[in-house]
Amino acid sequence: MLKKAFKHFLTITKHKIYVFKLSIKAGIPIRGFFHDFSKYSFTEFWESAKYYTDGKKSPITNCKQQQGYSKAWLHHKGRNKHHHEYWYDYETKDEVPVIPYKYTVEMICDQLAAGMTYNGKDWEKDTQLKYWRNIENRRKINPQIANMLDEVYVQVSQKGIDEVINKKHLKELYKKYCE
Repeated sequence: MLKKAFKHFLTITKHKIYVFKLSIKAGIPIRGFFHDFSKYSFTEFWESAKYYTDGKKSPITNCKQQQGYSKAWLHHKGRNKHHHEYWYDYETKDEVPVIPYKYTVEMICDQLAAGMTYNGKDWEKDTQLKYWRNIENRRKINPQIANMLDEVYVQVSQKGIDEVINKKHLKELYKKYCE
């Protein structure tokens, strides 16, 4: 278990570093610095370490497949506003709200960084677009935000991260889709 815990620590720290670097490019360095500190909490860390396999996919996915739910995920999404699941309440009939700009951009950085972390050398410019389109029917997210993210991932697949992930461009896209 200690070996798995150490490997999980390395994986989440690698992810955090990727998010931080992308957040600097995107103009939200403070969000990047504080990103996902809850992953180091007892609730999230030890469950994830228990279900850690090879660093190629989230241990939360493994836990959900075996247990049917994940306490770590429930804890995580309830504390981190950059997850679209944070913004949706199954008890309300209201429309899913537009996620504020800083959390939308952090979400983009997080999702790109997750792809880089889990795919390693196999990561390509279209990795996130393929993943995003694959989960399209399962996600509950404001359509304006969904359209913006789709455009960001299409652009990343065509032009690369350096062309797309910058404050000016992301603000323009947010204004186009969400304001």
